[in-house]
Amino acid sequence: MSSVIVFQGDSITDSMRSQNFELPPNQELGFGYVTLAAAELLERSPEKHWEIYNRGVSGNRIVDLYARWKRDALNLKPDILSILVGVNDTWHEFHSRNGVEPERYEQFYRILLDWTRKELPETIIILMEPYVLPFGAVAASWLPEMAERGKITKKMSEEFGTVFIPLQSILNDALKRAPQEYWLKDGVHPTLAGHRLIGKAWLHAASPYL
Repeated sequence: MSSVIVFQGDSITDSMRSQNFELPPNQELGFGYVTLAAAELLERSPEKHWEIYNRGVSGNRIVDLYARWKRDALNLKPDILSILVGVNDTWHEFHSRNGVEPERYEQFYRILLDWTRKELPETIIILMEPYVLPFGAVAASWLPEMAERGKITKKMSEEFGTVFIPLQSILNDALKRAPQEYWLKDGVHPTLAGHRLIGKAWLHAASPYL
């Protein structure tokens, strides 16, 4: 019996993965943390018969995930479902006044999680905290709203009994070892080292279920 993992989110998850929905699992997962985590799982435990899907879409906000949730999450019937979303809900507001304010972000996040719990009650859900570092594309004015989104995501995790990965804290701690440009390209998108940092955090948090 296979174990199915689905990664959901925006460009941080997408990382140029294939948009070909006809591809079997474990193929063309992009160059980011999904591939790094998948490679380790596939190598160390082939007996699990992992089926790993990357369904991140660049530019997505929480409302965009909602629009495709049945096709790209529920229909795949994951044993583990991982979600990283939130930065575009802020970025799009500052860039084009088409963001999703924190209150509505929370409403839509709750809808997605409630829907998932009802359809897939046995699925392990992992919520990854949205994050930024203040350089490149990220203005200082983003920081209060992003901090609020992080609190909302943690609140949703506690409410729905999910695994929570505090990526903002993990990145802040990483700054003690190397400057922000070492981990992120533009305040949002990870470098190779940044993807490794995220993938390692994901594997550690998910380890009881792998």
